[in-house]
Amino acid sequence: MTENGNRNQDPNGNTYEVIVVGGGTAGLSAALVLGRARRRTLVVDAGEPRNAPSAHLQGYLSRDGMPPAEFLALGREEIARYGVGLVRDRAVDVTREGAGGDFAVRLAGGRTVRARRLVVTTGLKDELPAVPGVAERFGRDVLHCPYCHGWEVRDQAFGVLAATPLSVHQALMVSQWSKDVTFFLHTVAEDELSDDDLRRLAAAGVRVVPGEVAGLVVEDDRLTGVRLADGTVHARQALFVSPRPVPQTGLLERLGADFHDTPFGRYPVVDANGLTSVPGVWAAGNAIGFAEQVVHAASGGYRAAAALNGELLMTDLDALAPASRS
Repeated sequence: MTENGNRNQDPNGNTYEVIVVGGGTAGLSAALVLGRARRRTLVVDAGEPRNAPSAHLQGYLSRDGMPPAEFLALGREEIARYGVGLVRDRAVDVTREGAGGDFAVRLAGGRTVRARRLVVTTGLKDELPAVPGVAERFGRDVLHCPYCHGWEVRDQAFGVLAATPLSVHQALMVSQWSKDVTFFLHTVAEDELSDDDLRRLAAAGVRVVPGEVAGLVVEDDRLTGVRLADGTVHARQALFVSPRPVPQTGLLERLGADFHDTPFGRYPVVDANGLTSVPGVWAAGNAIGFAEQVVHAASGGYRAAAALNGELLMTDLDALAPASRS
């Protein structure tokens, strides 16, 4: 466990104005804004960013192509310049000490840290299809997002592995980056596809192949094919899959936050600035939605931190100012 930014701690090192749980893009962005606003801030980082399997992040203006680990390392350096604390640990529980009191965050290492406000940026985990070889090659030539990876594999022979009938959308989207796309139905029956699905797939030139996928063919550390259960091999150079997103929102559940169900998981209800239904708790990044890319996470963390700082300022001023006379 390491920590920096001692000037932003209390003498005991356990109480802060804000704790940011999650040290990915959203969390570091929030911490940067809070540090610059002179808030005593601690980031709790378990070190498990969602995009760790990717060699590069894409679509972030001025940072396009940067390795994710390098991006986060620069972010940690930036927040340190403003005295923000960083602890390498996992938040395993959170409670509130009385109505409107401080939040107590218990860490896996045994320490408990407290703060007046929380920003939860704990992200999500991608649960990959249970097809041999998929997990080993995820982020290389097994991909999930055409906006993240489509350019890098453009014009190659694509495969798309169906997880549900909704995977049709992915097959249609990736056809913008290649005109050689095969849609493997895998465990989805062809009669589960609608007439509109079939019409659009045909219009996009996407071949539909029924039958369960048994594994991948890899030669010289490169994907070369997709093998069906009947032994048939289809030559492919990139395979797009649809992971099942598993939001890491246990802390918000413990605090009693409101949630809503989406086709991509259950996420907290938040306002435009990331404020949850729990007073004093904001959320950002993939903790609030499946489609939050790196650039969205950075923006969401910024908005949450700015809103939090303003709310905390007004709360303190109201406590100091005499009540207005009616």
